Amino acid sequence: MKKREITDKEVARQSAWGGLLLIIVAVVTLEATSLTQYYFSRRGIKQEATQRAESELEATELKIMDVVNQAEAAVRNSVWIAQWCLNTPDSLVRVTQRIITDNPVVKGSTVALVPGYLKKYPLFSPYTTIRPDGKLESLSLATEEYDYPSQEWFTKPIELDGGYWSEPYYDEGGGDILMVTYSLPIKDVKGHTAAVITADISLDWLTELVGSIHVYPTAFSMVVSRAGQFMVCPAETLVMKTSLSDFARQMEDSTGVSQLNDAMLAGQTGSMSIRARGMVNHVFFAPVSRTGWSLSIVIPDEEIFGSLKTVGRRVFLLQVLGILMILFILRYVARNQMKYKQLNERKEKIQSELQVAHNIQMSMIPKIFPAFPERKDLDMAAMLVPAKEVGGDLYDFFIREERLYFCVGDVSGKGVPASLVMAVTRSLFRSLAGRETSPTQIVSQMNTSMSDMNESNMFVTFFCGVLDMKTGHLEYCNAGHNAPLIFTDKIDMVPVMANLPLGIMQEFDFQQQSIDLHHDDALFLYTDGVTEAENINHELFGDERLEEVMHTRRTAQEHLEAVRDAITAFVGEAPQSDDITLLFIHYLG
Repeated sequence: MKKREITDKEVARQSAWGGLLLIIVAVVTLEATSLTQYYFSRRGIKQEATQRAESELEATELKIMDVVNQAEAAVRNSVWIAQWCLNTPDSLVRVTQRIITDNPVVKGSTVALVPGYLKKYPLFSPYTTIRPDGKLESLSLATEEYDYPSQEWFTKPIELDGGYWSEPYYDEGGGDILMVTYSLPIKDVKGHTAAVITADISLDWLTELVGSIHVYPTAFSMVVSRAGQFMVCPAETLVMKTSLSDFARQMEDSTGVSQLNDAMLAGQTGSMSIRARGMVNHVFFAPVSRTGWSLSIVIPDEEIFGSLKTVGRRVFLLQVLGILMILFILRYVARNQMKYKQLNERKEKIQSELQVAHNIQMSMIPKIFPAFPERKDLDMAAMLVPAKEVGGDLYDFFIREERLYFCVGDVSGKGVPASLVMAVTRSLFRSLAGRETSPTQIVSQMNTSMSDMNESNMFVTFFCGVLDMKTGHLEYCNAGHNAPLIFTDKIDMVPVMANLPLGIMQEFDFQQQSIDLHHDDALFLYTDGVTEAENINHELFGDERLEEVMHTRRTAQEHLEAVRDAITAFVGEAPQSDDITLLFIHYLG
Protein backbone atom coordinates (compact mmCIF):
# COMPACT_ATOMS: atom_id res chain seq x y z
CA MET A 1 0.00 0.00 0.00
CA LYS A 2 2.84 2.40 0.77
CA LYS A 3 4.45 1.86 -2.59
CA ARG A 4 1.11 2.58 -4.29
CA GLU A 5 0.76 5.84 -2.28
CA ILE A 6 4.22 7.07 -3.39
CA THR A 7 3.39 6.34 -6.99
CA ASP A 8 0.21 8.44 -6.74
CA LYS A 9 2.21 11.36 -5.34
CA GLU A 10 4.68 11.15 -8.17
CA VAL A 11 1.82 11.16 -10.64
CA ALA A 12 0.32 14.20 -8.89
CA ARG A 13 3.70 15.97 -8.93
CA GLN A 14 4.13 15.23 -12.61
CA SER A 15 0.63 16.52 -13.24
CA ALA A 16 1.47 19.69 -11.32
CA TRP A 17 4.60 20.23 -13.41
CA GLY A 18 2.59 19.51 -16.51
CA GLY A 19 0.00 22.07 -15.44
CA LEU A 20 2.70 24.65 -14.76
CA LEU A 21 4.23 23.97 -18.15
CA LEU A 22 0.80 24.40 -19.71
CA ILE A 23 0.40 27.77 -17.98
CA ILE A 24 3.80 28.89 -19.24
CA VAL A 25 3.01 27.76 -22.76
CA ALA A 26 -0.39 29.47 -22.58
CA VAL A 27 1.13 32.75 -21.38
CA VAL A 28 3.82 32.68 -24.05
CA THR A 29 1.30 31.76 -26.75
CA LEU A 30 -1.14 34.47 -25.74
CA GLU A 31 1.59 37.06 -25.58
CA ALA A 32 3.09 35.96 -28.88
CA THR A 33 -0.36 36.02 -30.48
CA SER A 34 -1.06 39.44 -29.04
CA LEU A 35 2.28 40.81 -30.20
CA THR A 36 1.82 39.31 -33.65
CA GLN A 37 -1.67 40.77 -33.95
CA TYR A 38 -0.45 44.10 -32.64
CA TYR A 39 2.44 44.14 -35.11
CA PHE A 40 0.34 43.37 -38.16
CA SER A 41 -2.48 45.66 -37.03
CA ARG A 42 -0.03 48.48 -36.43
CA ARG A 43 1.59 47.88 -39.81
CA GLY A 44 -1.79 47.86 -41.54
CA ILE A 45 -2.91 51.06 -39.81
CA LYS A 46 0.42 52.72 -40.64
CA GLN A 47 0.04 51.69 -44.29
CA GLU A 48 -3.46 53.14 -44.37
CA ALA A 49 -2.28 56.40 -42.79
CA THR A 50 0.62 56.54 -45.25
CA GLN A 51 -1.68 55.99 -48.22
CA ARG A 52 -4.08 58.68 -47.00
CA ALA A 53 -1.29 61.15 -46.38
CA GLU A 54 0.42 60.43 -49.70
CA SER A 55 -2.88 60.73 -51.54
CA GLU A 56 -3.58 64.07 -49.85
CA LEU A 57 -0.06 65.29 -50.62
CA GLU A 58 -0.46 64.33 -54.26
CA ALA A 59 -3.88 65.99 -54.54
CA THR A 60 -2.67 69.15 -52.84
CA GLU A 61 0.42 69.32 -55.06
CA LEU A 62 -1.81 69.11 -58.13
CA LYS A 63 -3.86 72.04 -56.84
CA ILE A 64 -0.70 74.05 -56.12
CA MET A 65 0.70 73.19 -59.54
CA ASP A 66 -2.50 74.43 -61.14
CA VAL A 67 -1.81 77.92 -59.74
CA VAL A 68 1.91 77.62 -60.50
CA ASN A 69 1.21 76.63 -64.09
CA GLN A 70 -1.20 79.54 -64.50
CA ALA A 71 1.42 82.00 -63.27
CA GLU A 72 4.17 80.52 -65.45
CA ALA A 73 1.89 80.46 -68.48
CA ALA A 74 0.93 84.09 -67.88
CA VAL A 75 4.59 85.10 -67.95
CA ARG A 76 5.60 82.95 -70.92
CA ASN A 77 2.63 84.10 -72.98
CA SER A 78 3.65 87.72 -72.45
CA VAL A 79 7.35 87.42 -73.27
CA TRP A 80 6.91 88.04 -76.99
CA ILE A 81 4.86 91.17 -76.32
CA ALA A 82 7.52 92.46 -73.93
CA GLN A 83 10.25 91.74 -76.52
CA TRP A 84 8.31 93.76 -79.10
CA CYS A 85 8.02 96.70 -76.65
CA LEU A 86 11.68 96.82 -75.58
CA ASN A 87 12.39 99.79 -77.84
CA THR A 88 9.29 101.61 -76.54
CA PRO A 89 9.66 101.00 -72.80
CA ASP A 90 6.71 103.22 -71.91
CA SER A 91 4.50 100.51 -73.42
CA LEU A 92 5.78 97.87 -70.98
CA VAL A 93 3.35 98.95 -68.29
CA ARG A 94 0.48 97.76 -70.50
CA VAL A 95 2.17 94.34 -70.66
CA THR A 96 2.09 94.10 -66.86
CA GLN A 97 -1.51 95.31 -66.78
CA ARG A 98 -2.49 92.66 -69.32
CA ILE A 99 -0.86 89.89 -67.26
CA ILE A 100 -2.88 90.83 -64.17
CA THR A 101 -6.14 91.43 -66.04
CA ASP A 102 -6.02 88.08 -67.88
CA ASN A 103 -4.81 85.99 -64.93
CA PRO A 104 -6.73 86.26 -61.63
CA VAL A 105 -4.04 84.37 -59.69
CA VAL A 106 -1.45 87.09 -60.42
CA LYS A 107 -1.45 90.01 -57.96
CA GLY A 108 1.47 91.97 -59.37
CA SER A 109 3.79 92.10 -62.36
CA THR A 110 6.79 94.03 -63.64
CA VAL A 111 9.09 94.13 -66.64
CA ALA A 112 12.46 95.20 -65.22
CA LEU A 113 15.12 96.27 -67.70
CA VAL A 114 18.73 95.22 -67.22
CA PRO A 115 20.60 98.28 -65.86
CA GLY A 116 22.11 100.24 -68.76
CA TYR A 117 20.26 98.33 -71.48
CA LEU A 118 18.70 101.61 -72.61
CA LYS A 119 20.86 104.68 -72.20
CA LYS A 120 17.80 106.84 -71.75
CA TYR A 121 16.65 104.71 -68.79
CA PRO A 122 19.56 103.47 -66.61
CA LEU A 123 16.93 101.81 -64.38
CA PHE A 124 13.44 101.07 -65.61
CA SER A 125 10.88 98.77 -63.97
CA PRO A 126 7.16 99.61 -64.35
CA TYR A 127 5.13 97.63 -61.82
CA THR A 128 1.39 97.00 -61.76
CA THR A 129 -0.50 95.62 -58.78
CA ILE A 130 -4.16 95.05 -57.97
CA ARG A 131 -5.47 96.72 -54.87
CA PRO A 132 -8.16 95.34 -52.49
CA ASP A 133 -10.83 97.40 -54.24
CA GLY A 134 -10.05 95.60 -57.52
CA LYS A 135 -8.42 98.57 -59.25
CA LEU A 136 -5.03 98.41 -60.94
CA GLU A 137 -2.27 100.61 -59.65
CA SER A 138 0.94 101.30 -61.57
CA LEU A 139 4.18 102.47 -60.00
CA SER A 140 7.91 102.14 -60.52
CA LEU A 141 10.35 99.79 -58.79
CA ALA A 142 13.31 101.80 -60.05
CA THR A 143 13.89 103.63 -56.77
CA GLU A 144 16.93 104.09 -54.58
CA GLU A 145 15.13 102.48 -51.66
CA TYR A 146 14.16 99.27 -53.47
CA ASP A 147 17.18 98.65 -55.76
CA TYR A 148 15.50 96.01 -57.91
CA PRO A 149 18.72 94.89 -59.73
CA SER A 150 19.89 93.27 -56.47
CA GLN A 151 16.67 91.44 -55.78
CA GLU A 152 16.58 87.63 -56.00
CA TRP A 153 13.66 87.64 -58.44
CA PHE A 154 15.81 89.70 -60.83
CA THR A 155 19.28 88.18 -60.46
CA LYS A 156 18.41 84.46 -60.33
CA PRO A 157 16.57 84.06 -63.68
CA ILE A 158 19.40 85.92 -65.44
CA GLU A 159 21.97 83.74 -63.69
CA LEU A 160 20.06 80.53 -64.52
CA ASP A 161 18.96 81.75 -67.95
CA GLY A 162 15.51 80.39 -67.28
CA GLY A 163 12.38 80.59 -65.14
CA TYR A 164 12.80 80.93 -61.38
CA TRP A 165 10.49 80.94 -58.35
CA SER A 166 11.79 83.28 -55.68
CA GLU A 167 11.86 82.79 -51.96
CA PRO A 168 8.72 84.15 -50.25
CA TYR A 169 9.09 87.80 -49.25
CA TYR A 170 7.09 90.78 -48.08
CA ASP A 171 7.00 93.13 -51.03
CA GLU A 172 6.99 96.58 -49.47
CA GLY A 173 8.05 98.26 -52.69
CA GLY A 174 5.34 96.79 -54.89
CA GLY A 175 2.32 94.77 -53.87
CA ASP A 176 2.69 95.29 -50.08
CA ILE A 177 1.74 91.62 -49.48
CA LEU A 178 3.48 88.36 -48.62
CA MET A 179 4.18 86.82 -52.00
CA VAL A 180 6.36 84.71 -54.21
CA THR A 181 7.49 85.73 -57.65
CA TYR A 182 7.97 83.78 -60.83
CA SER A 183 10.40 85.54 -63.16
CA LEU A 184 11.71 84.84 -66.63
CA PRO A 185 14.51 86.58 -68.56
CA ILE A 186 13.67 88.37 -71.82
CA LYS A 187 16.16 88.37 -74.67
CA ASP A 188 16.24 90.90 -77.50
CA VAL A 189 16.59 90.05 -81.19
CA LYS A 190 20.37 89.78 -80.79
CA GLY A 191 20.05 87.19 -78.02
CA HIS A 192 21.13 89.57 -75.26
CA THR A 193 19.33 89.52 -71.93
CA ALA A 194 17.36 92.74 -71.92
CA ALA A 195 14.89 92.44 -69.05
CA VAL A 196 13.12 90.22 -66.56
CA ILE A 197 9.35 89.75 -66.61
CA THR A 198 7.57 88.61 -63.44
CA ALA A 199 4.29 87.45 -61.95
CA ASP A 200 3.68 87.89 -58.21
CA ILE A 201 1.39 85.47 -56.36
CA SER A 202 0.01 86.13 -52.90
CA LEU A 203 0.49 83.34 -50.37
CA ASP A 204 -3.04 83.76 -49.00
CA TRP A 205 -4.42 81.11 -51.37
CA LEU A 206 -1.65 78.70 -50.38
CA THR A 207 -2.41 79.18 -46.68
CA GLU A 208 -6.09 78.52 -47.29
CA LEU A 209 -5.41 75.47 -49.48
CA VAL A 210 -2.96 73.82 -47.09
CA GLY A 211 -5.16 74.65 -44.12
CA SER A 212 -8.02 72.71 -45.72
CA ILE A 213 -6.11 69.40 -45.58
CA HIS A 214 -7.87 67.13 -43.06
CA VAL A 215 -6.32 63.66 -43.08
CA TYR A 216 -7.01 63.27 -39.33
CA PRO A 217 -8.70 65.66 -36.86
CA THR A 218 -5.47 66.67 -35.09
CA ALA A 219 -3.17 66.47 -38.12
CA PHE A 220 -1.79 69.66 -39.63
CA SER A 221 0.15 70.66 -42.74
CA MET A 222 3.12 72.89 -43.51
CA VAL A 223 4.95 74.28 -46.51
CA VAL A 224 8.61 75.29 -46.35
CA SER A 225 10.50 77.24 -48.96
CA ARG A 226 13.66 76.41 -50.86
CA ALA A 227 15.68 77.87 -47.99
CA GLY A 228 13.70 76.04 -45.32
CA GLN A 229 11.58 79.04 -44.24
CA PHE A 230 8.04 78.32 -43.01
CA MET A 231 5.69 79.57 -45.74
CA VAL A 232 2.54 78.01 -44.27
CA CYS A 233 2.32 76.80 -40.69
CA PRO A 234 -0.42 76.51 -38.01
CA ALA A 235 1.72 78.75 -35.79
CA GLU A 236 1.46 82.04 -37.69
CA THR A 237 4.27 83.54 -35.59
CA LEU A 238 6.71 81.19 -37.34
CA VAL A 239 5.73 82.15 -40.92
CA MET A 240 8.66 83.84 -42.69
CA LYS A 241 10.35 84.37 -39.32
CA THR A 242 11.72 80.92 -38.52
CA SER A 243 13.31 78.19 -40.59
CA LEU A 244 12.94 74.48 -40.06
CA SER A 245 16.61 74.27 -39.06
CA ASP A 246 16.06 76.99 -36.42
CA PHE A 247 13.03 75.10 -35.18
CA ALA A 248 15.11 71.90 -34.97
CA ARG A 249 17.46 73.48 -32.44
CA GLN A 250 14.53 74.07 -30.10
CA MET A 251 13.25 70.48 -30.23
CA GLU A 252 14.23 67.57 -28.01
CA ASP A 253 14.60 65.39 -31.12
CA SER A 254 16.83 67.91 -32.87
CA THR A 255 18.57 65.20 -34.89
CA GLY A 256 15.30 63.93 -36.30
CA VAL A 257 14.07 67.42 -37.22
CA SER A 258 17.43 68.20 -38.80
CA GLN A 259 17.22 65.07 -40.91
CA LEU A 260 13.69 66.06 -41.90
CA ASN A 261 14.97 69.52 -42.84
CA ASP A 262 17.75 68.04 -44.98
CA ALA A 263 15.37 65.66 -46.74
CA MET A 264 12.78 68.34 -47.49
CA LEU A 265 15.39 70.83 -48.72
CA ALA A 266 16.81 68.10 -50.95
CA GLY A 267 13.40 67.72 -52.61
CA GLN A 268 12.88 64.17 -51.37
CA THR A 269 9.60 62.32 -50.89
CA GLY A 270 9.12 60.17 -47.81
CA SER A 271 8.14 60.02 -44.15
CA MET A 272 9.82 60.29 -40.74
CA SER A 273 8.87 59.88 -37.09
CA ILE A 274 9.87 62.79 -34.83
CA ARG A 275 9.47 63.36 -31.10
CA ALA A 276 8.32 66.82 -30.06
CA ARG A 277 7.11 67.95 -26.63
CA GLY A 278 7.01 64.37 -25.43
CA MET A 279 4.86 63.18 -28.33
CA VAL A 280 5.76 61.17 -31.41
CA ASN A 281 4.65 62.68 -34.70
CA HIS A 282 4.72 61.10 -38.16
CA VAL A 283 5.70 63.52 -40.91
CA PHE A 284 4.90 62.78 -44.56
CA PHE A 285 6.51 65.11 -47.07
CA ALA A 286 6.84 65.64 -50.82
CA PRO A 287 8.31 68.38 -53.04
CA VAL A 288 6.29 70.80 -55.15
CA SER A 289 7.70 70.63 -58.68
CA ARG A 290 9.75 73.55 -60.05
CA THR A 291 9.14 75.82 -57.05
CA GLY A 292 11.69 74.45 -54.59
CA TRP A 293 8.93 74.22 -51.95
CA SER A 294 8.23 71.15 -49.85
CA LEU A 295 4.78 70.19 -48.58
CA SER A 296 4.34 68.12 -45.42
CA ILE A 297 1.56 66.59 -43.33
CA VAL A 298 2.17 65.99 -39.61
CA ILE A 299 0.05 63.33 -37.89
CA PRO A 300 0.43 62.65 -34.14
CA ASP A 301 1.19 59.05 -33.26
CA GLU A 302 -1.75 59.01 -30.88
CA GLU A 303 -4.08 60.00 -33.72
CA ILE A 304 -3.00 57.01 -35.81
CA PHE A 305 -2.53 54.34 -33.18
CA GLY A 306 -4.63 55.59 -30.25
CA SER A 307 -7.51 53.19 -30.85
CA LEU A 308 -5.08 50.31 -31.37
CA LYS A 309 -3.44 51.01 -28.00
CA THR A 310 -6.83 51.09 -26.31
CA VAL A 311 -7.73 47.75 -27.85
CA GLY A 312 -4.31 46.41 -26.84
CA ARG A 313 -4.89 47.32 -23.20
CA ARG A 314 -8.28 45.64 -23.25
CA VAL A 315 -6.83 42.56 -24.89
CA PHE A 316 -4.13 42.44 -22.22
CA LEU A 317 -6.75 42.56 -19.46
CA LEU A 318 -8.66 39.77 -21.18
CA GLN A 319 -5.46 37.75 -21.42
CA VAL A 320 -4.82 38.18 -17.70
CA LEU A 321 -8.38 37.14 -16.97
CA GLY A 322 -7.95 34.12 -19.23
CA ILE A 323 -4.77 33.08 -17.46
CA LEU A 324 -6.48 33.36 -14.06
CA MET A 325 -9.30 31.21 -15.36
CA ILE A 326 -6.78 28.62 -16.56
CA LEU A 327 -5.17 28.57 -13.09
CA PHE A 328 -8.54 28.10 -11.48
CA ILE A 329 -9.46 25.27 -13.83
CA LEU A 330 -6.06 23.55 -13.50
CA ARG A 331 -6.35 23.68 -9.68
CA TYR A 332 -9.75 22.07 -9.34
CA VAL A 333 -10.04 19.86 -12.45
CA ALA A 334 -8.12 16.82 -13.59
CA ARG A 335 -5.71 18.87 -15.62
CA ASN A 336 -3.92 16.25 -17.64
CA GLN A 337 -7.03 14.40 -18.73
CA MET A 338 -8.83 17.59 -19.57
CA LYS A 339 -5.84 18.91 -21.47
CA TYR A 340 -5.46 15.85 -23.66
CA LYS A 341 -9.18 15.62 -24.21
CA GLN A 342 -9.40 19.23 -25.31
CA LEU A 343 -6.37 18.87 -27.56
CA ASN A 344 -7.85 15.82 -29.25
CA GLU A 345 -11.22 17.49 -29.64
CA ARG A 346 -9.64 20.57 -31.17
CA LYS A 347 -7.58 18.49 -33.54
CA GLU A 348 -10.60 16.54 -34.68
CA LYS A 349 -12.61 19.73 -34.99
CA ILE A 350 -9.98 21.38 -37.18
CA GLN A 351 -9.79 18.30 -39.39
CA SER A 352 -13.54 18.05 -39.76
CA GLU A 353 -14.43 21.75 -40.12
CA LEU A 354 -13.28 22.02 -43.71
CA GLN A 355 -15.12 18.87 -44.66
CA VAL A 356 -18.25 20.17 -42.93
CA ALA A 357 -17.90 23.47 -44.75
CA HIS A 358 -17.54 21.58 -48.03
CA ASN A 359 -20.65 19.54 -47.32
CA ILE A 360 -22.64 22.64 -46.36
CA GLN A 361 -21.60 24.44 -49.53
CA MET A 362 -22.44 21.46 -51.74
CA SER A 363 -25.84 21.16 -50.06
CA MET A 364 -26.72 24.67 -51.24
CA ILE A 365 -26.77 23.73 -54.91
CA PRO A 366 -28.86 21.17 -56.81
CA LYS A 367 -26.91 17.94 -57.21
CA ILE A 368 -29.51 15.27 -58.03
CA PHE A 369 -29.78 14.54 -61.76
CA PRO A 370 -31.84 14.26 -63.80
CA ALA A 371 -33.19 17.33 -62.01
CA PHE A 372 -36.68 17.09 -63.50
CA PRO A 373 -37.23 13.42 -64.41
CA GLU A 374 -40.92 13.94 -65.06
CA ARG A 375 -40.29 16.47 -67.83
CA LYS A 376 -39.68 15.37 -71.42
CA ASP A 377 -38.86 18.86 -72.71
CA LEU A 378 -35.62 19.32 -70.76
CA ASP A 379 -32.38 17.40 -70.27
CA MET A 380 -30.26 19.19 -67.72
CA ALA A 381 -27.12 18.51 -65.68
CA ALA A 382 -24.65 20.52 -63.61
CA MET A 383 -21.34 19.95 -61.89
CA LEU A 384 -19.16 21.94 -59.45
CA VAL A 385 -15.58 20.89 -58.66
CA PRO A 386 -13.96 23.30 -56.13
CA ALA A 387 -10.19 23.78 -56.29
CA LYS A 388 -10.03 23.64 -52.48
CA GLU A 389 -12.32 22.23 -49.82
CA VAL A 390 -14.61 25.21 -50.41
CA GLY A 391 -14.77 27.56 -53.36
CA GLY A 392 -16.42 30.58 -54.91
CA ASP A 393 -18.21 29.13 -57.95
CA LEU A 394 -21.95 28.60 -57.95
CA TYR A 395 -24.85 27.48 -60.08
CA ASP A 396 -28.53 27.18 -59.37
CA PHE A 397 -31.80 26.55 -61.20
CA PHE A 398 -35.46 25.90 -60.62
CA ILE A 399 -38.75 25.99 -62.55
CA ARG A 400 -41.51 28.42 -61.63
CA GLU A 401 -44.68 28.88 -63.68
CA GLU A 402 -43.22 26.96 -66.66
CA ARG A 403 -40.13 29.16 -66.71
CA LEU A 404 -36.66 27.81 -66.00
CA TYR A 405 -34.63 30.22 -63.84
CA PHE A 406 -30.92 29.44 -63.87
CA CYS A 407 -27.58 31.09 -63.12
CA VAL A 408 -23.84 30.51 -63.05
CA GLY A 409 -21.43 32.67 -61.06
CA ASP A 410 -17.76 33.00 -60.16
CA VAL A 411 -16.64 34.89 -57.04
CA SER A 412 -13.31 36.69 -57.16
CA GLY A 413 -10.81 34.92 -54.95
CA LYS A 414 -10.82 31.43 -53.48
CA GLY A 415 -11.26 29.62 -50.20
CA VAL A 416 -13.50 30.51 -47.27
CA PRO A 417 -14.09 34.22 -48.13
CA ALA A 418 -15.18 33.30 -51.64
CA SER A 419 -17.44 30.53 -50.31
CA LEU A 420 -19.21 32.97 -48.00
CA VAL A 421 -19.82 35.38 -50.89
CA MET A 422 -20.98 32.40 -52.97
CA ALA A 423 -23.54 31.49 -50.31
CA VAL A 424 -24.85 35.07 -50.17
CA THR A 425 -25.05 35.25 -53.98
CA ARG A 426 -26.95 31.99 -54.27
CA SER A 427 -29.38 33.02 -51.50
CA LEU A 428 -30.04 36.37 -53.18
CA PHE A 429 -30.70 34.64 -56.50
CA ARG A 430 -33.14 32.20 -54.91
CA SER A 431 -34.95 34.96 -53.05
CA LEU A 432 -35.23 37.39 -55.97
CA ALA A 433 -35.93 34.81 -58.69
CA GLY A 434 -38.75 33.51 -56.54
CA ARG A 435 -40.71 36.71 -57.13
CA GLU A 436 -39.12 38.51 -60.11
CA THR A 437 -39.53 37.40 -63.73
CA SER A 438 -36.95 39.62 -65.45
CA PRO A 439 -33.29 38.55 -65.28
CA THR A 440 -32.30 42.22 -65.40
CA GLN A 441 -34.34 42.96 -62.29
CA ILE A 442 -32.85 39.94 -60.54
CA VAL A 443 -29.29 40.94 -61.42
CA SER A 444 -29.82 44.64 -60.64
CA GLN A 445 -31.28 43.96 -57.21
CA MET A 446 -28.55 41.44 -56.44
CA ASN A 447 -25.95 44.01 -57.45
CA THR A 448 -27.54 46.66 -55.22
CA SER A 449 -27.52 44.37 -52.19
CA MET A 450 -23.98 43.09 -52.80
CA SER A 451 -22.51 46.55 -53.50
CA ASP A 452 -24.06 47.92 -50.33
CA MET A 453 -22.37 45.31 -48.11
CA ASN A 454 -19.16 44.82 -50.11
CA GLU A 455 -16.60 45.95 -47.54
CA SER A 456 -14.12 43.29 -48.69
CA ASN A 457 -14.14 44.58 -52.30
CA MET A 458 -14.97 41.16 -53.73
CA PHE A 459 -17.08 40.85 -56.86
CA VAL A 460 -18.99 38.12 -58.71
CA THR A 461 -19.16 37.45 -62.44
CA PHE A 462 -22.69 36.24 -63.01
CA PHE A 463 -24.94 34.98 -65.81
CA CYS A 464 -28.69 34.84 -65.17
CA GLY A 465 -31.23 33.40 -67.60
CA VAL A 466 -34.97 32.83 -67.71
CA LEU A 467 -36.15 30.24 -70.28
CA ASP A 468 -39.82 29.99 -71.21
CA MET A 469 -40.33 26.22 -71.45
CA LYS A 470 -43.38 26.60 -73.70
CA THR A 471 -41.96 28.94 -76.34
CA GLY A 472 -38.19 28.48 -76.00
CA HIS A 473 -37.77 32.24 -75.55
CA LEU A 474 -34.66 32.92 -73.44
CA GLU A 475 -34.12 36.23 -71.64
CA TYR A 476 -30.77 36.71 -69.99
CA CYS A 477 -28.49 39.24 -68.36
CA ASN A 478 -24.72 38.88 -68.18
CA ALA A 479 -22.72 40.54 -65.38
CA GLY A 480 -19.12 40.26 -66.52
CA HIS A 481 -19.24 36.47 -66.99
CA ASN A 482 -17.79 34.62 -69.97
CA ALA A 483 -20.29 33.95 -72.74
CA PRO A 484 -22.06 30.55 -72.73
CA LEU A 485 -21.93 28.23 -75.73
CA ILE A 486 -25.10 27.61 -77.76
CA PHE A 487 -25.65 24.40 -79.72
CA THR A 488 -27.86 24.64 -82.81
CA ASP A 489 -26.69 23.20 -86.10
CA LYS A 490 -23.29 24.43 -85.00
CA ILE A 491 -21.49 25.49 -81.82
CA ASP A 492 -21.35 29.23 -81.26
CA MET A 493 -21.13 31.73 -78.39
CA VAL A 494 -24.24 33.39 -77.05
CA PRO A 495 -23.98 37.12 -77.82
CA VAL A 496 -23.56 38.93 -74.50
CA MET A 497 -23.04 42.44 -73.29
CA ALA A 498 -20.20 42.41 -70.83
CA ASN A 499 -21.79 44.65 -68.16
CA LEU A 500 -19.99 44.95 -64.81
CA PRO A 501 -19.69 42.08 -62.32
CA LEU A 502 -21.91 42.16 -59.24
CA GLY A 503 -20.73 44.17 -56.25
CA ILE A 504 -18.66 46.85 -58.03
CA MET A 505 -21.04 49.75 -58.79
CA GLN A 506 -24.34 50.02 -56.95
CA GLU A 507 -26.33 51.96 -59.55
CA PHE A 508 -25.04 50.23 -62.68
CA ASP A 509 -27.59 49.93 -65.51
CA PHE A 510 -27.56 46.26 -66.54
CA GLN A 511 -28.73 45.46 -70.07
CA GLN A 512 -31.02 42.54 -70.85
CA GLN A 513 -30.81 40.40 -73.99
CA SER A 514 -32.85 37.58 -75.47
CA ILE A 515 -32.70 34.76 -78.01
CA ASP A 516 -35.06 31.95 -79.03
CA LEU A 517 -34.20 28.28 -78.52
CA HIS A 518 -35.69 25.65 -80.78
CA HIS A 519 -36.16 21.95 -80.32
CA ASP A 520 -32.83 20.15 -79.71
CA ASP A 521 -30.92 23.42 -79.05
CA ALA A 522 -28.69 23.48 -76.00
CA LEU A 523 -26.82 25.90 -73.76
CA PHE A 524 -23.53 25.22 -72.03
CA LEU A 525 -22.53 27.59 -69.20
CA TYR A 526 -19.21 27.36 -67.42
CA THR A 527 -16.72 29.34 -65.34
CA ASP A 528 -13.22 30.37 -66.36
CA GLY A 529 -11.77 27.47 -64.37
CA VAL A 530 -12.55 25.35 -67.44
CA THR A 531 -10.73 27.27 -70.17
CA GLU A 532 -7.97 28.48 -67.80
CA ALA A 533 -7.11 25.05 -66.39
CA GLU A 534 -3.29 24.71 -66.53
CA ASN A 535 -1.06 21.71 -67.00
CA ILE A 536 2.45 21.38 -65.60
CA ASN A 537 3.78 23.40 -68.58
CA HIS A 538 1.43 26.27 -67.72
CA GLU A 539 -0.57 25.74 -70.92
CA LEU A 540 -4.28 26.61 -70.80
CA PHE A 541 -7.05 24.18 -71.70
CA GLY A 542 -8.57 26.92 -73.87
CA ASP A 543 -11.71 27.37 -75.94
CA GLU A 544 -10.63 25.19 -78.85
CA ARG A 545 -10.17 22.06 -76.73
CA LEU A 546 -13.50 22.74 -75.06
CA GLU A 547 -15.33 22.96 -78.40
CA GLU A 548 -13.65 19.76 -79.60
CA VAL A 549 -15.00 17.89 -76.58
CA MET A 550 -18.51 19.33 -77.07
CA HIS A 551 -18.82 18.45 -80.79
CA THR A 552 -20.08 14.92 -80.09
CA ARG A 553 -23.81 14.56 -79.37
CA ARG A 554 -24.42 13.20 -75.84
CA THR A 555 -26.83 13.53 -72.96
CA ALA A 556 -26.39 16.51 -70.64
CA GLN A 557 -24.70 14.41 -67.95
CA GLU A 558 -22.41 12.73 -70.49
CA HIS A 559 -21.36 16.13 -71.84
CA LEU A 560 -20.28 17.29 -68.38
CA GLU A 561 -18.43 14.07 -67.63
CA ALA A 562 -16.63 14.30 -70.98
CA VAL A 563 -15.52 17.88 -70.23
CA ARG A 564 -14.39 16.92 -66.73
CA ASP A 565 -12.43 13.93 -68.00
CA ALA A 566 -10.81 15.99 -70.77
CA ILE A 567 -9.68 18.62 -68.26
CA THR A 568 -8.37 15.97 -65.88
CA ALA A 569 -6.37 14.31 -68.67
CA PHE A 570 -5.02 17.67 -69.86
CA VAL A 571 -4.02 18.94 -66.42
CA GLY A 572 -2.36 15.70 -65.39
CA GLU A 573 -0.31 16.05 -62.20
CA ALA A 574 -0.67 19.82 -61.98
CA PRO A 575 -2.84 21.00 -59.06
CA GLN A 576 -6.28 22.38 -59.89
CA SER A 577 -5.82 26.15 -60.08
CA ASP A 578 -9.45 27.29 -59.99
CA ASP A 579 -12.97 26.10 -59.31
CA ILE A 580 -14.71 24.37 -62.22
CA THR A 581 -18.45 24.79 -62.74
CA LEU A 582 -20.47 23.32 -65.63
CA LEU A 583 -24.15 23.68 -66.48
CA PHE A 584 -25.72 22.04 -69.57
CA ILE A 585 -29.30 22.80 -70.63
CA HIS A 586 -30.71 20.73 -73.51
CA TYR A 587 -34.05 22.17 -74.65
CA LEU A 588 -36.44 19.56 -76.10
CA GLY A 589 -39.63 21.60 -76.10
